[in-house]
Amino acid sequence: MSEFSPVFLQLKEQAVVASAHSYAPYSHFPVGASVIGQDGKIYSGCNVENASFGLTQCAERSALTAAICDGARPGTLQTLVIYTPGDRAHSPCGACRQVMHELMAEDSWVISCCDSNDRLQWTPAQYLPDPFVPDALLK
Repeated sequence: MSEFSPVFLQLKEQAVVASAHSYAPYSHFPVGASVIGQDGKIYSGCNVENASFGLTQCAERSALTAAICDGARPGTLQTLVIYTPGDRAHSPCGACRQVMHELMAEDSWVISCCDSNDRLQWTPAQYLPDPFVPDALLK
């Protein structure tokens, strides 16, 4: 996806807005994310930290959860943009990669951006080449 595509620019704008609502009193690392569904609807999220660090919600999972809560079907989400302020784009954590793999479409993109032109992007096979999948669960 081109950094000048209207979809990317709209997703980045929404991710920047979401990052401003971040609750990051411990890391001081505000993150925003936006994801677009099959129908073109955009969902945003921000990181929400907790003193019990394991309970922290990442921006990526926050945006994906908002989409599912609104009725988006798992496997249909198209592009997820992650925004962090500063000059360096950052990779999503492992937990987010696992959740993205289950909820994003097979041909989706995840793009990380920042205030500079630095940008990272991945397909599902690139960000999580050997995922834990539902078929691995004992039935």
